Amino acid sequence: MDLSQIEIWFENNLGDSTFILKVFLVVFITLLVNFLWRRLYTKLHRQLSKTKNNWDDAILVSISKPIVAVFWGIGGWVIINYLFEFPIPPKLRDVALVFVVSWFLVRFIREAEQNLAESNKDKIAEDKIDHSTIEAISKLLRVSVSITTTLVILQTMGVSISAVLAFGGIGGIAIGFAAKDLLANFFGGLMIYLDRPFSVGDWIRSNDRNIEGTVEYIGWRQTRIRTFDKRPLYVPNAIFNSITVENPSRMKNRRIYETIGIRYDDINEMRKIVEQVKAMLQSHPDIDSTQTLIVNFNQFSASSIDFFVYTFTKTTDWINFHEIKQNILFEIADIIQINQAEMAYPTQRLQFETLTESEIEKMAQ
Repeated sequence: MDLSQIEIWFENNLGDSTFILKVFLVVFITLLVNFLWRRLYTKLHRQLSKTKNNWDDAILVSISKPIVAVFWGIGGWVIINYLFEFPIPPKLRDVALVFVVSWFLVRFIREAEQNLAESNKDKIAEDKIDHSTIEAISKLLRVSVSITTTLVILQTMGVSISAVLAFGGIGGIAIGFAAKDLLANFFGGLMIYLDRPFSVGDWIRSNDRNIEGTVEYIGWRQTRIRTFDKRPLYVPNAIFNSITVENPSRMKNRRIYETIGIRYDDINEMRKIVEQVKAMLQSHPDIDSTQTLIVNFNQFSASSIDFFVYTFTKTTDWINFHEIKQNILFEIADIIQINQAEMAYPTQRLQFETLTESEIEKMAQ
């Protein structure tokens, strides 16, 4: 249809009251169907929210807007194709249908991600799914849906997918060489999401690269760590494939390991001190008695006789741990004092001998 035909069509139809009535009727029916759908959606959503299954809610919420788009698409298609008599190519209709299905899938993936995150709150620590893993899988699924949708649309429009894939393979090789660091960081981030050596909120450290702090964000290219002096540290994800990472946040206990020395003059009290310290630790409410607990006299030092304390607290909280350790050290000091012994510190003893007169005369000669 050329420009002159369009002008003739407008002159013949815009003055036709029947045509305007038909357009109004189609728009009215579309609005009515949308109104009925909204009412139905509200009732269904109210009923499904009462059930324990969240997946039916996710499907309903995900399909709500695509359904509205379908209704308006059908109404527009009827007006343009039949009333305005502008034939819409079947390919364009198929592309619109593919787009709507893709939109529904992306929305459903997002709703599923939120459902999994919400369900984690009611689970015990052992059964929880790491939030970073949920986020990573969600991103991968959305990317997969987007790529698939693009390929299907290209195929629908008549573009050869095999040629696109072949070009993508050659281009991928070139891009791979040009952006190998970027790809290394991407796959490094993927390994972090899959292996989960740490997650957001964990305290990690690595002596290999002098890295220590709290993980704030795990991206596809880099991970942001907040050091203990509150500086942000941005680490490329590829680094984590070649270094050893320690995750103290996942420790089950914290260790107290101290060596304490008393004077040699108090050696007779050592046995009682060791026994009382061990009994105190075994009955201490903050000490995990199921873990290794050792209190033994183990060394004659230069200025002291030493015993060591090796035990584990129940808490892993850094501040609470030091409060408990302080309390235990005070109690050990009290036990030593009760047994009338003293802590040792570096000393030297000088011994003088009394000389006889003959020895003094010999020294004088």
